[in-house]
Formats: sequence, structure tokens, C-alpha cells
Amino acid sequence: MSSGRSGESSIVVVGAGIIGASIAWRLAARGSRVTLIDKATPGSGASSHSFAWINAGSKQPIGYHNLNRRSLEMWEHFASAIADDGDSASVGLRWGGKVSWEIEPSGAERLASEVKQLQSWGYPTRMISRSELSALEPSLSLGEIEAVEFSENEAQVEPQMVVDACVRRLAELEATVLSETEVIGFGLRRDGSISVVETNSGEIECGTVVLAAGTGVTSLASLANVSVPQERSPGVVIRTNPLPPVLKNVPVVYAPPLEDGGQEVHIRQCADSRMMIGEGSQESLAEDDSQAHADDLLERAAAFLPQLSSAQAVPVPVGWRPMPLDGYPIMGFANEAPNMYIALTHSGVTLAPLLSQLAMLEICDGATVDSVLSPYRLDRFDSLHSH
Repeated sequence: MSSGRSGESSIVVVGAGIIGASIAWRLAARGSRVTLIDKATPGSGASSHSFAWINAGSKQPIGYHNLNRRSLEMWEHFASAIADDGDSASVGLRWGGKVSWEIEPSGAERLASEVKQLQSWGYPTRMISRSELSALEPSLSLGEIEAVEFSENEAQVEPQMVVDACVRRLAELEATVLSETEVIGFGLRRDGSISVVETNSGEIECGTVVLAAGTGVTSLASLANVSVPQERSPGVVIRTNPLPPVLKNVPVVYAPPLEDGGQEVHIRQCADSRMMIGEGSQESLAEDDSQAHADDLLERAAAFLPQLSSAQAVPVPVGWRPMPLDGYPIMGFANEAPNMYIALTHSGVTLAPLLSQLAMLEICDGATVDSVLSPYRLDRFDSLHSH
């Protein structure tokens, strides 16, 4: 099976979530012959379960914060570049920030110190008053409040719309996109490099392989004798039926737990008018995707947004999130398979614009972007399997 334009050797990108689709688009836009393949349909993996909040606020340490911050600030340009007619809103990009608040004194202290630290890093977040919060989001029903934070530069986006836009641009660039195509092996040369990608519908010759298949990266990499350690990271979100506009100014709301030991609730309204509701932090692990749990989550959200009280909760099957073992991205070529490029990260929605650009520089130009990516190379895990 050959693909695309003849001539220079092709790049096969495995995994058409937001990271894989973004990388494929950047490579094709640079003139590379690209084949993007997905074992299901583009965007149907972790991207479809993401809460899809673009932020750098809770990211530690400062180097990782800055990576996310830089990518956040690229989103408007990136969205305009892939969107039809350059309209960034057509991929669901919506600015306006995020609010969160605390109802316990201990939580309020923690929130204030987080804001102080982020401000010292130059991040535009600040404490606001209860009345400012009410003015920003009149639909919120507020009980006790100890402290409120507003991060004005944050945003939301629709990963499926981003992936779909990338796929449309790839078609214009004469790239090949293959759905329902599973990688079952690699033809390896003596030096460990990959000559052929073997799929359930034939072989694809390649010059470079990019593994961007999220949770699937670990098993795929092992087919080329490359070890990529990941954690299991299940997450649950729910959706509702479509509703009239609920949030007026701020697209992302983080509400506190209703009871001691409970989890916070985060809420946003998607481009299709449905609400998406999640719980806990981005690091929370949850596998309960039952209707009862969905109803409970909606009820907790409705305590803060009464307009949700007549909505129907639609459970979303548990999503498995890409999660490198230490929580930080893995980016770069693998030593054991020198033409295999790994692109694996949590926070793919925030990081897609920047990581796709860095991958393109390393793959197309042979650049080594160590000044940014050195903390995120695969070989940091070498000690795990050297004894």
C-alpha cells in the first residue's frame, strides 16, 4: 500500500487524536508525504473524553508551566491556521478564562497561595470578590464563599472539531488518512530502525514513524523493542442534552465540593450546547460511568447552576487517558528505533499547538530542541529497565 505523493520517503503518524492529527498537519504543511492512521476513527480515543480546558495554571514545576503557557498562547494562531476560513471559533475555541472558589478556610488559604505563586511566574490570575464573580457569571448560585480566583487567559476548545479540521487540511495537502486501520507490526532493519509499518490492511513503507496513539503508544512501541512506561489513568466526564446558553462570560467553572471529602465539580458548555461536567482534579482517577453516577454529578453541578436542574445526564464511557509514568510528556526519537518519534502526553489539548510544532522541527529539520524538550526525553526512564 503506497500513499500520497511519490518521491521523498513518507512519514506515518499512528494515532489521530488531537496530538497525532496536529503533528500530521504540521508535517504535511511543511511538504512531507504523510499517512495518518487510526485504529478507530480520528478523535475517538482520549480526545473524545477530554474536558478540553486550555490552561497552564495548575502545572508544576515552572518549566512545565512555561511549556503549557507557551502552547496556550499559540492556540489562537493554531486554530485559525487549521480552521475553515481561518475562524478559530469554528473549532470551538472560546476564550474568557476560568473561575474557581473555595468554601472552607483551609481551601481558601491554599487557593490564595497558588494564585500568589502563579502571579510570581507572571501568570494572569487573581483573587476576585464574590460580587465580581456574580457579575462575571450571573447564572451561578453561590452559597458560602471564602475565596474566589479568576484566570482570565484560559479557554476551552472542542478536540473533535480540531481533529476534523486537521483531517480536512490533510486532504487538501494530499495526505492519506486511514481509519479503522490497526498497526500489527513493524519491519525492522538491523539498526532497529523501521522500514515498513504493517497494518491489518497492508504494509506502508516509511522514512519516519510518529507514535501519537495515546494509551496505545506503549504496546506499539514494544513492537519495535522500545519501552514507554505509562500509568493507568481512567477518567469520567458526563454530558447533558443540549441547553440554552448557561455560562455568559467565563467558559470554564470549577466549583467546590458540596460536602467534606467530596470532589470539586468542573463545568463547561460545549459548542453543540451540551454541558460537559467532570469532577476532581485533572489527576483524579475514576471508573464509575454508570447512569446513577452521572445523575449524581449533574445534581452536584445543578447546585451551583440551577439552569441544569431540568437537564438530562448522559453518561460517557470511562476514558483512558495517556499518562507517562511520571506525568510529564515523552517527546523525541527512540534510541532503540532511531526513526521512531514518540509523542505522548497528558494535557494534549493544551499542548497540541506547541508539541506539534516542536515535533515538526525535529522531524523535518533534524533540529534538536533540547532547550525545551530535554526534560521530556524517553531516556529519562532508562534506569527503570537497565537492571
